[in-house]
Amino acid sequence: MSDQSEQNPFRSRRFVLALVVVGVIAICAVFVLISNLVGGKNDAAPTTSPSSSTSATPATPVDSDPSACGLKGYEATSSLNTAPETTWVLVGTSAAPTDPKGAGPGVTDSSGFRSCYAHTATGALFAAANYVALGTDATMYEKQTSLIAPGAGREAAKKSLAGGNNKPSGVRAQIAGFTITSYDSQNATVDLVLNFSDGQLASGPVKLLWVEGDWKVVLLDDGTMPIAPAGLENLGGYTPWAGA
Repeated sequence: MSDQSEQNPFRSRRFVLALVVVGVIAICAVFVLISNLVGGKNDAAPTTSPSSSTSATPATPVDSDPSACGLKGYEATSSLNTAPETTWVLVGTSAAPTDPKGAGPGVTDSSGFRSCYAHTATGALFAAANYVALGTDATMYEKQTSLIAPGAGREAAKKSLAGGNNKPSGVRAQIAGFTITSYDSQNATVDLVLNFSDGQLASGPVKLLWVEGDWKVVLLDDGTMPIAPAGLENLGGYTPWAGA
């Protein structure tokens, strides 16, 4: 390890997060309001026809690019402000989340590889957390490239894997909390709190793009995360969420 990596432990953790090469109903925050206003009529001497009016009913947002594995739910804006109901399972050395209400993962193969999430903020959260957890299992590295958004970042990650540059870190981490930094129907930034085995907390932001019917992790052209991790003193400003 270089002197620079030793002086900046979060730089090496960024490398681990970035280059680790990586139906039921989901939460849907669409509330439909319907009201009918019916005008009265004069029975004695009506001079006009009975009038009626109906308030406009907001159209339910339509998902033009639904989940590749058929998961239900669609959000144009995030409704996630509390920790979702979660079932945790061990993947590699990290607890990975599953949403029993159907936000994902929608597909888990025989090797335990997890993918496919609902087109919602909750789906984006579970996608980000599972990406990080899968990165602790070296047997998942090759498959994990399918979870990266197509483009130069994905290709760089594949080259890094082929070059043997992705080595498991001796420092282990568990998810301890989250916040949804930004969200729309096409893009999301999920900031995960990682609790490292050496006692340090770090913010690990994961940017995602809805493409190929799933949330995919966005990497820079060189295969690194767009936003570097940063040290934290505590969980202030984050929603506690942990399985270990």
